[in-house]
Amino acid sequence: MFENLSEKLQRSFKNLRGQGTINEENIAEAMREIRLALLESDVNLAVVNDLIEHIREKAMGTQVTTALSPSEQIVKIVHDELVNLLGKDTARFKTASQPPSVILMAGLQGSGKTTTSGKLGQWLKKAGHRPMLVSVDVYRPAAREQLALVAKSIGANIYEGKLEGTGGTDDVLRLAKEARREAANYGCDILIVDTAGRNQIDAALMDEMAQLKKLLNPSEILFVADAMTGQDAVKSADSFHKLLALTGVVLTKMDGDARGGAALSIRHVTGAPIKFLGTGEKPDAFEAFHPDRIVGRIMGMGDIATLLERAEEKLDRGKAEQFAKKALSGDGFSLEDFRDQLRQIKKMGSMQSILKMLPSVGPFAGMAQAAENVDEKQFTRVESIINSMTDRERKDHEIISGSRRKRIARGSGTTVQDVNNLLRQYAQMRKMFKTMGGGGGMKMQQRLMSQMGGRQKFGR
Repeated sequence: MFENLSEKLQRSFKNLRGQGTINEENIAEAMREIRLALLESDVNLAVVNDLIEHIREKAMGTQVTTALSPSEQIVKIVHDELVNLLGKDTARFKTASQPPSVILMAGLQGSGKTTTSGKLGQWLKKAGHRPMLVSVDVYRPAAREQLALVAKSIGANIYEGKLEGTGGTDDVLRLAKEARREAANYGCDILIVDTAGRNQIDAALMDEMAQLKKLLNPSEILFVADAMTGQDAVKSADSFHKLLALTGVVLTKMDGDARGGAALSIRHVTGAPIKFLGTGEKPDAFEAFHPDRIVGRIMGMGDIATLLERAEEKLDRGKAEQFAKKALSGDGFSLEDFRDQLRQIKKMGSMQSILKMLPSVGPFAGMAQAAENVDEKQFTRVESIINSMTDRERKDHEIISGSRRKRIARGSGTTVQDVNNLLRQYAQMRKMFKTMGGGGGMKMQQRLMSQMGGRQKFGR
């Protein structure tokens, strides 16, 4: 996400380097380039104008310090203004005085409300809550069945209920009322209500949402918007906010939005804060919105905080320490151990997403760009090759003869060259870890990830 904007902004900053002072001339040039970068990234025009004016005022009013060059001063000002534009950390919920607290999900059809309801339910479960989900979409075929499947996949409570009327607003209100009572009876502290969408905003949709709001008195009303629709998502959010007073926005499909215009516009235009981002199809491809971290990604500063949180959540510390101990010992680690570590890293997400969270400066310069060339299928091929070995071969790679390599290649659907390359790199890793001596588990993990990031292909 934000690849286009990040690339254009960083290019404009490069043009400032070498300037000895901040003056009206180089500020004007920088503002033109930053303005163009924002507009090309589909940021709302009013947002761009306000942002540029704030940056210009602060840049001209800034006392140049000896610690920062003019270009660094501008980068800092742009960073701070983008954080101010996006607001403070907002992934916090209001709660009702008596549970369950109701979260009303709103949005147009196709925005991903149902999937997002499930992702939010899983996020809340991890945070220690006990959510129940209910779909009051009585119009779209199989909508309620879809949410039931989503709830089952994350192990969340679901209230299905039965339609008694003609499938109109009366049924919608009854299902919502019954679900709230059921959530209280089951001891669920949060009820997530997945509502019906339309292809466009209409009076019937808004009237039904208004009645649901009056009935349920929700603690949160979240608008689910497809980031890929850009300024259309901003306009829809604004319309819903004016009628329902949204408490937050969830932007979906952020993994496919390279521009980021909706994310940078929606808070300014609607006044409703962004609370979450949907970053993929899997239930855990969902993250709290932290403005400072997002701006860090846009500015090429990386997002180490999110990367570390993901590692803490996904990686098995015990297995990592055990692997480190074996890898740094005289005997080294086996191919079976190596496969287990690959599986650990894959839990954190794609290698592309991991590399893109690293800063684009210092020792990590170029890593985000290199991420585009990473062959994600290669990790699957490596695992397939190791899976095609016998237990004895995985524990003692030196017995893998030419005939065994042919058998392993056939079994894994790869080539003998692929097998040879894997074994050669594995041997190099063993040698490297042995020379590290007392380097420690974290250092080992970092080197392993660096090795896997740098060697993207095995004879392909």
